[in-house]
Amino acid sequence: MFSRRVAARVASLPTINPAVAPTSSAAVARTLSTTACQRKAPSLSDVAPDQAHTFEAKQKKFRENLAELHRKKKEQERQSAASASQSSSSSSATVSASSVVNAASETLSQGLGSLSTGLGKEDAAANKNANTTAGRLSSLIYGTEEGREMDREIERSFSQTLARGKYVHSVVFHEVYPDKVDEYVELVGKWYPRMAGMPENKVNLVGSWRTEVGDNDTFVHIWEYQRYTGYHASLHSIQSHPDFPAFDKKLKTLIRSKRTSLMQEFRFWPTSPPRQLGGVFELRSYTLHPGTLLEWETHWQKGLAARREVMEGVGAWFVQVGELNTVHHLWQFADLEERRSGREQSWGVSGWADTVHKTVPLIQNMKSRIMIPMPWSPVS
Repeated sequence: MFSRRVAARVASLPTINPAVAPTSSAAVARTLSTTACQRKAPSLSDVAPDQAHTFEAKQKKFRENLAELHRKKKEQERQSAASASQSSSSSSATVSASSVVNAASETLSQGLGSLSTGLGKEDAAANKNANTTAGRLSSLIYGTEEGREMDREIERSFSQTLARGKYVHSVVFHEVYPDKVDEYVELVGKWYPRMAGMPENKVNLVGSWRTEVGDNDTFVHIWEYQRYTGYHASLHSIQSHPDFPAFDKKLKTLIRSKRTSLMQEFRFWPTSPPRQLGGVFELRSYTLHPGTLLEWETHWQKGLAARREVMEGVGAWFVQVGELNTVHHLWQFADLEERRSGREQSWGVSGWADTVHKTVPLIQNMKSRIMIPMPWSPVS
């Protein structure tokens, strides 16, 4: 089922589908392909300068496609509701209407993957349980009106937290020996797309990148699973593959270290489906003071709306296993100049300055990485 969702996700976004992307040498070796990738690791010098206009055009088309998918989902829900109402007197008709509703939800889920905002049975149960948590929190509200508003926002964040859980993401950092980079690209460029393309592995590769500024010769990979059961099942399936021991043995000779964390996406900032906009990426990592995650989420839910007016976000996650109290934000830009311009413009958007003012005190330390997507990366 998960593999069908992944396949349908790519198929449902024709204008951003790797299969119909421009047939450059990089595109040939893209997602789910076993074609040999380029031996040279990508670098910032491969990104053509002064291409912001091209990036913006692709970004606009990408957003229009997502908006159209949401529109179709709403229309399907409206038609399903009308059909269910008209046939409520017939049990067979009711079953049919229910099937239509389920089909509509499945269509969006396949088209948008983790962008789906529909609540399942488990989500609904979580929301029901959230009422108890909110009731306990409400008894703690006191102080100024601003303080009361903060408490209300935190209550809503608790509800959202309890409603999470459909996807689990892992972020993997490989620190590669400088003289082994090309061998690493060759090895991983064949293995990762192959594993992502096997339905029995039940895993979706969100993206792969090489760090250009920051921790040099460090490669970053983000994977998506259906809950922790999917993560466990994927590990078992992949490591049971007859070719895994040889891959793992070779990989260990190419890397200095490997770090893995398990994360969940913020509900208000779902992970982007496959897209090819070009340019560069920035991964911003924040280590928060323990106990401040929900406050961080509350402020960023408002701040993201301001940021999205001037730059393109890929996703945001908070670590649940591994480097705890860590939040990762992933952004995409045409180039470094567009990044600089976008960050400056953010200060002119209402709400952004307030977000910075309220979140900076929550941070213990922060790190920024400028990254270049690998040829096989679904998000590039």
